[in-house]
Amino acid sequence: MDIYALAIESSCDETSVSIIKNGIEEIATIISTQIDIHKEYGGVVPEIASRKHVENITIVIEECLNKAKMTMDSITYIAVTYGPGLIGSLLIGVEAAKTLAFVYKKPIVPVHHIVGHIYANNLVKRLSFPLVALVVSGGHTELVYMEDDYKFKYIGGTLDDAVGECYDKVGRVLNIEYPAGPKLDKMASLGKDTYDLPTPLDDDSYNFSFSGLKSAVINLKHNEEQRGKEINSEDLATSFQNRVVNILVKKTMKALKEYNINNLIVAGGVSANKGLRNKLIEECSKENINLTLPEIRLCTDNAAMIGAASYYAYKLGKVSTLDFEAKANDSF
Repeated sequence: MDIYALAIESSCDETSVSIIKNGIEEIATIISTQIDIHKEYGGVVPEIASRKHVENITIVIEECLNKAKMTMDSITYIAVTYGPGLIGSLLIGVEAAKTLAFVYKKPIVPVHHIVGHIYANNLVKRLSFPLVALVVSGGHTELVYMEDDYKFKYIGGTLDDAVGECYDKVGRVLNIEYPAGPKLDKMASLGKDTYDLPTPLDDDSYNFSFSGLKSAVINLKHNEEQRGKEINSEDLATSFQNRVVNILVKKTMKALKEYNINNLIVAGGVSANKGLRNKLIEECSKENINLTLPEIRLCTDNAAMIGAASYYAYKLGKVSTLDFEAKANDSF
């Protein structure tokens, strides 16, 4: 019997609802984005984001059901991101999901946001285990080992700034409007690696640290301006991105070798970065690693990934009562 999940994602500034069939088939997805609203502030303003979720959530749910040509009677269960994320934003999605579950007497499955990003790859092709997941986003930079569905082992992660956060901060230094990641990536493809920047935390651990690289970019720009020299923004973007991509790929490949695994997936908003994708494709081809990359549209926050992840939680009996809470911070 087919299983249909109605999934809700509202962890940051995207209000998204999706209907997923059997964890692998996307029936319909609606995303209402707030990027244009937050651009003028240089980043997401939590209070504004939560207000917009209140305005959008009911409309997005209705649009998704209409797009799928389905009613709530056809939905098997409700899935929702419970954390981590902006607490005000999360609360809107969680309360909407609880209301639907209560009114329509449906089971409810809370989903960890990063687990959702990982399972976005399941909408490309079924995850093959064991695997290593490289999670790269505005709030996370982690290496995760999975031996089976919903079995996660933390290998290592960032000790300070997440990689996406570092991109936004460097973008601000180069006067690039938010979100800076895609624009920096494009600039990096046009420039040359001419600036002497440090490789961040180039050691034997599986941890990352990007705050020093960010500070080096800030100091370099300041010092060059003090000397009356003009910064070549494209070259600086290239030099910065090369350091980031090289250390991410180096430690990921090391983990695959040490764990004797040939399956790699990449997850999170920064998995859309072309420089990172190209480098991983190159290295995985050399080492005979099976690489899965999410579609670009599934890299950023969306409810389809939550629906995909929730299916395996549902099958494992990870159904919740209505008293679970949204959590701004939560490990998985």
